[in-house]
This record gives sequence, C-alpha cells and structure tokens, in this order.
Amino acid sequence: MASNKPIVDAHGKTFNRNLLVLVLLVGTFCTVLNGTILTTAFPTLMKEFNVTTSDVQWLTTGFLMVNGIMIPVTAWLSNNFSTKILYIIAMSTFLVGTIMAFVAPTFWVILAGRLIQAVGVGITMPLMQVVMLSIFPANQRGAAMGLGGLVIGLAPAIGPTLSGFIIDNFSWRALFGMIIPIVILVLILAFFFMRPVIQTHRTKLDILSLIESTVGFGAILYGFSSVGDEGWGSMIVIGSIAIGIIFILLFGYRQLHMDKPFLELRVFKEKKFAIAAALSSVTNMAMVGVEMVLPLYLQIVKGMSAFHSGLTLLPGALMIGVMSPITGNAFDKYGPKDLARMGMFLLTAGTIPFLFLTKSTPVLDIVVLYMIRMFGISMVLMPVTTDGMNALPFNLMSHGTAVNNTVRQVFSSMGTAILISVLTNVTNNLKPGKSLLSAAPLQYQDKFYDATLSGYHAAFAVAIVFCLLGFMITFMVKSSSKSKEVELNKTELAGEA
Repeated sequence: MASNKPIVDAHGKTFNRNLLVLVLLVGTFCTVLNGTILTTAFPTLMKEFNVTTSDVQWLTTGFLMVNGIMIPVTAWLSNNFSTKILYIIAMSTFLVGTIMAFVAPTFWVILAGRLIQAVGVGITMPLMQVVMLSIFPANQRGAAMGLGGLVIGLAPAIGPTLSGFIIDNFSWRALFGMIIPIVILVLILAFFFMRPVIQTHRTKLDILSLIESTVGFGAILYGFSSVGDEGWGSMIVIGSIAIGIIFILLFGYRQLHMDKPFLELRVFKEKKFAIAAALSSVTNMAMVGVEMVLPLYLQIVKGMSAFHSGLTLLPGALMIGVMSPITGNAFDKYGPKDLARMGMFLLTAGTIPFLFLTKSTPVLDIVVLYMIRMFGISMVLMPVTTDGMNALPFNLMSHGTAVNNTVRQVFSSMGTAILISVLTNVTNNLKPGKSLLSAAPLQYQDKFYDATLSGYHAAFAVAIVFCLLGFMITFMVKSSSKSKEVELNKTELAGEA
C-alpha cells in the first residue's frame, strides 16, 4: 500500500510531509492574497500619489498580466530546478516586491513592486499544486487539493474585506507591511522543511517559445483587462486580443512540433483533462465575473462602503475555504461526477435570483445567495481539477498544472471583461438624457437607478449563461477509476515516457 511506504523526496530521503505542506500553504496564501488586497485601496492611493483611475488600475491589471505570463514558464522551471530552490527563489522575489511597495516614495515604485510580486506569485501558485499532487497518492489527492483550494479560493476572496478594514483603520502601507514578517518566517522554515520532491531533468530553454508565450498571453490578458475602460470597439482591445491570439497559435504550433516542448499541450489529448480544464475555466468565469460586479452593486446601488460590501461577501469566501477540504475528501470517496453536477446546479440556482435584485433587496438575501454560489463552486473547482490531473502520467503533472492555470487565468479575464462591458453598455444605453436632470431631477434619479439596475441584471444574466454552460459540461464528467488503477496506469505511462 502506497500509504504505508515512507514518504521520500526526489533523492530518496524521508521528510515531514505535514510541515512541508504547512510551509507551502502559508506562503502561497500570502502570495495569492495580493491579487485582490488593493481592490478597496485605489481611491486612497489615487489621492496619495495624485494619479488617475487608469493609472491605478495597473496595480491589479499589471499584476494579473505578469502572473499569467509566468504560469506557463513554471512548467519548465519546475522540471529544471529543485523544488526547494525554486520555491525559495519565488518567495524571495515576492518579498523583494512587497518591501518595494511598502517603502515606495512614488506610485511607480509601488507598481514596480507589484510586478515583481507577480513574478513570485506566478511561480508559487502552480508549483504548490504540482507539489501537492506529487507527494500524495492518487486516493488522497482530492483531500490534498482541497487544502490547496482553501488557499486559492479563500485568499483572494477575503482580500477586499481585509483591505477595506486596513484602509479604514491604518495606513495603506500596512497592506504590504503585515505580509513581510510572515513571508520572512516562511522563507526561514522553507530552508528546513521544503524538499526537492519533483524529479528534475535539464532541458534547454527555448527562447522563441518563451517570447511567443509571453507576448501571446500578455497581449490577450491586456486586451481583456482593457475592455472596462476602452470598450470592445477600441483598437487597443481588438489589436491586443488579435496579437495575443496570433502569438498563442504560433506558440501552440511550435510546441506540438518540438520533441521537448516548453509547455506540453498534448495533455489536451487526455479527454478527462480537457473536460476538467473546460469546466474549471467556465466555472471561474462565472465566479470571478460576479465577484467583480456584485461589490459594485452593493456600493453604487445599495450605498454601502467598500469595507461593508467586502464584509457582505465574506461569509461566502469563508464557505469556499471551509468546504474545499471537505469536498476534496468527498472526491476521494465518491469521484467527481456527482459532486460537479450538484455543484454547478447550486451555482446556477444561487445566481438566478440576482436577476431580480432591487435597491431594497435585503442584504441578508445577498449574503445567503452568495454563500450558496461559493458552496457550489467548492464542489466543482478542485475536485474536477484533481480528476483531470489524475488522468495524466506523473511526468506531465507540471505541464498539466501550468496549462490548466493558464487557461483558467485567460478565461477569468475574459469573463470579467464580458460582464463589465455588458453592465456598462446596458446602463449607458438606458440611462436618461442630461436634459431631464434639470427639468425633473427626481424623475432623472429614478430612471438612472432603473438603468443601473438593468445593467446589473444583464450582467447577471450573462453569468447565468456561463453557469448553464458549465452545468452541461458536467454531463461529460465520468466517474473516476479506482485510485489503485489510476496509480498503476500513471506508473506505467511514466515508465514508457
């Protein structure tokens, strides 16, 4: 039995798996938290440094772009460098960026710090998943990835609430300052408890693949991120997405014709992996899009502060954190099919009532509905991802993780762009003319609120379409083979490779 064997690293030395997992999860939590921690700090930073909205949004847009660009590179890095060394370098890079942002005398130094942070995050997040899949046998991977889901799901979800609290009570610098001692502690512990758990084999870095990957994913993420400000008709948006698609196609063609590709795209030949990647991407579109739109409704229509709007979504964030390990264990026992189907049903059922939001909708209703949505998401994301990864041979784990995370990142940006643009366009098309403001101000206010609500209803309608698409994909998910058979199959495939 695999569970009775001593746990050894790539050099055959035993190690404490629990301590390694603890270091990995705490470090990754700090890095992933940074993706959303500045959400409610933008107005403060704009005043402090006298910058515009389009400037300040780069603190998030730039962060997500660099993060997305780094994810495909991680597959090559994790196969060429010791897991321990790579993790320490990634966390050290993140620490340097965090300290820069903490002491920044100007806005542009904060931005530089954020981009350096993103390099670290782009490595740690996929590396965490590869390590968790590598150090646990197939019949325990659901629970292991559930712990990973707790980090990846909970950290960005509590970011806006935590940010709002800190901005209201402390300096914006505390957003970075509070993370520095934790990261230093993680680095110290990593020297003792991290181990090289992934077998490495030196391969030459294909510079052309790196350029194609960087330009392709960078341009497409920039294009989708710019939709909110520029609109779909902008040449910046159209040009960026077009350039991104061209370079991604060139990148894909090159990878499929290389003996040792920079990123192994043949993982999509495994049907289970392809279905899992499609379902997790659509689920992410439904999740991230609504996470962006709902706080806007709470602040603009309900008149709530940034902190209180974040607090309204906190129970849902806690729900996904609490449920991820539980649904991970359920996956190990029952497989992904029923979990995914029930999860997408709950996600859809929890989203439909948002079509009928009004100015007087009780906040408690929104809290409960959001919790239902996040409960559903916890039943889909990590169980389905784990099922897809279990279908791959062991030597393709890092490539599968990088491909899955990259696709998810692109689709998340796409989902957010679509929802924000629908919200903006519908609101602008229906809002009353300025002449009504002076002639009948009360009537103007009523019509403006109606137009704004119609915009939110349209955005939520699109989110429901994403949910229904995901629900249909769940009927393609099959029950997993018994873990023993999966492990045997993976061992045989790895031996052949």
